[in-house]
Amino acid sequence: MNMMASGTTLPHPAEALILARVPPLARERAAAVRLMVFDVDGVLTDGSLYYGENGETFKRFHALDGHGLRLLAEGGIGVALVTGRSGPIVDRRAAELGIADVMQGVRDKGKALAELAQRHNVPLEQAGFMGDDIIDLPAMQRAGFAASVPNAPIYVSQGAHWVSSQPGGGGAVRECCDLLLAAQGRLGALLSTPGLLGPGVIQ
Repeated sequence: MNMMASGTTLPHPAEALILARVPPLARERAAAVRLMVFDVDGVLTDGSLYYGENGETFKRFHALDGHGLRLLAEGGIGVALVTGRSGPIVDRRAAELGIADVMQGVRDKGKALAELAQRHNVPLEQAGFMGDDIIDLPAMQRAGFAASVPNAPIYVSQGAHWVSSQPGGGGAVRECCDLLLAAQGRLGALLSTPGLLGPGVIQ
């Protein structure tokens, strides 16, 4: 943030650009988030499942989303993944991004969110969840900040406090990460600190 002569703080230009398109209630809820939990299929991916000849499953992730998740963690916000499916691909992607909290094969995502919040000592009012389907609604309804994607069924996206402009698997998670960091005044510092993420895979 920048300081005016009167001592009033101004948001970083990138933060102001992001927040200008976000309703006040969503900004307020995003500003309180200390733990953000993401669904995988349809959120971190476009929901497509590719099967090889030997039965192996392939998923496509977006580099912008990966970088956003790293930025979120560097900005002091906890990150976790919760998915109804199971497989080694999610564990591999999470390991690349330094995400330790990964729950797979989950049917009750509301309960999973509560468990993660308790593990991180964060009240549910300060926990967020981003989902795209019916199975995500219990978590979205319990979270202080609920996010969704434009390609979700309308009865799911209508249950969110904020819906990304980008589709699942196409930058939606990055958009959410940038919003959270901007709402908390942390994005500007990350943008002005080259090399903050250090060595290793960032995307």
